[in-house]
Amino acid sequence: MAFDFFGDKRKVVIAMVHIGALPGTPLYDAGGGVDKLIAGVLRDIENLQEGGVDAAMFGNENDRPYAFKAPPEGVAAMTAVVQAAKPYLKIPFGVDYLWDPISSVAIGAATGASFVREIFTGLFASDMGLWQPDCAGAARLRRHLGRDDMKLFFNINAEFAQSLDRRPIELRARSAVFSSLADAILVSGPLTGEPVDRSDLRGVREAVQTVPVFANTGVNIDNVREIMGLADGVVIGTHFKVDGQTWNPVDGARVKRFMDAVIKLR
Repeated sequence: MAFDFFGDKRKVVIAMVHIGALPGTPLYDAGGGVDKLIAGVLRDIENLQEGGVDAAMFGNENDRPYAFKAPPEGVAAMTAVVQAAKPYLKIPFGVDYLWDPISSVAIGAATGASFVREIFTGLFASDMGLWQPDCAGAARLRRHLGRDDMKLFFNINAEFAQSLDRRPIELRARSAVFSSLADAILVSGPLTGEPVDRSDLRGVREAVQTVPVFANTGVNIDNVREIMGLADGVVIGTHFKVDGQTWNPVDGARVKRFMDAVIKLR
């Protein structure tokens, strides 16, 4: 693994910490407020760390329907939640504000994140409309904020979307590393919690040799052996939840069973 914050770990597991819906979004619980968001995050972090995951990544998956530009109240609330959780973290962490790479970098820089995940490159037709991220703006902001050490994880095929770039995914991944300075490449399935296409993952792994490649969605205890044979690591949210449902809290027993299986593969 190319990143110092993972130490000597191989085949790393990054666990999602799904924050509840943030202020200003349709599902936000105004009665519970930010304090409820923090309480939910702390409960999930406890279960994830006890289960032995290698890193955590904070995300706003509950902010449906998603937007391309984070509102000020969302940025403020997510920053506050991550800051409140930091004293309880014993593992590296990253952030991802869906689907805004510039705000993700800003939150990551402000909170001391080790990495940021987002859609940084490409052009997509999506549930949210035409999707055209600003990679250059995000990379320049990282530089301006003095966080060159904070790694940018490029999700190369967007969930809830179809690429309008007809180049093969392998070429798009290799190009993102060459032209846009991706620190890692992530390959996703079509929706949150759905497995990656193995041929896509294999093709990207063969095409990209200079940075780590992660499976970004749909990894579970039944397919982890195959996925880990192709990828340098995985990002897991849904499989760690109660009953394997994305919007439920983290199930500590599921985390422990999965990590026990991963340890045998390392």
